[in-house]
Amino acid sequence: MSRESPPRDPVPSQAEGEAVLAEGLKRLAHEDPEVSLRLGARLRNYFLAGIIIVGPLAVTVYLIKWFIEFADDYVKPLIPSIYLPETYLPFAIPGIGVLFGFIGLTVIGFFGANLLGRSLISGGEIVLDRMPIVRNVYRALKQIFESAVTATESKRAFQKVGLIEFPSKGLWSLVFVTGEAGGEIAAAKPGGESDLVAVFMPTGIVPPTGFVCFVPRREVIFLKMTVEDAAKIVISGGMVTPDQQVARLRKIAESAKPAD
Repeated sequence: MSRESPPRDPVPSQAEGEAVLAEGLKRLAHEDPEVSLRLGARLRNYFLAGIIIVGPLAVTVYLIKWFIEFADDYVKPLIPSIYLPETYLPFAIPGIGVLFGFIGLTVIGFFGANLLGRSLISGGEIVLDRMPIVRNVYRALKQIFESAVTATESKRAFQKVGLIEFPSKGLWSLVFVTGEAGGEIAAAKPGGESDLVAVFMPTGIVPPTGFVCFVPRREVIFLKMTVEDAAKIVISGGMVTPDQQVARLRKIAESAKPAD
């Protein structure tokens, strides 16, 4: 007895295929375009939130890694091999250069604070003062390092932030108050002013550069803002203020949530 083959689906005709295609195109034309727009906006917000979260962390890790490698490359060759852990271990430990550099600078500072150390430093400076070009470079670098170190003292005047009316009336610039005017500048009393303060005005997004000005104290509006918060405003070109950072991140996170 022969078995009957199962019936096959009829092959759609060309007219039926064209009708199915036309129906599909019609459904695509009538779909709500806002659905795809909302999806694209959410993806964009997710991406921006990821940049805000990962970007600063990645840059910070990179700078720390670079500093450790830099210290290891320059300090480890000066350390006797007997004190290096890789002499006894099959692998190197990163950060040994930073550790020994910190210990070495502390020891140098300890000896430099006593009478013998000060005598040796004074003798070295006398030798450098006899070198025409080297002495100018040394003096400038010494003043820069002294200013940077004293900047860590919490009771110094340069820990203050203020506003001055510059470059013209009605325009206000953010400045860092660095101290009192002294020496010949205070004695000269320019403009008849006796109470002058020194301020540093950073030039926008490149904060290490700027202008040093001596202005009357009464012309400075002192703010309760910290130096760190003021630096954030300067570096961002005024786009980000400290009280807006958390609110901006929260706004991006809320806009990324799917609509109910």
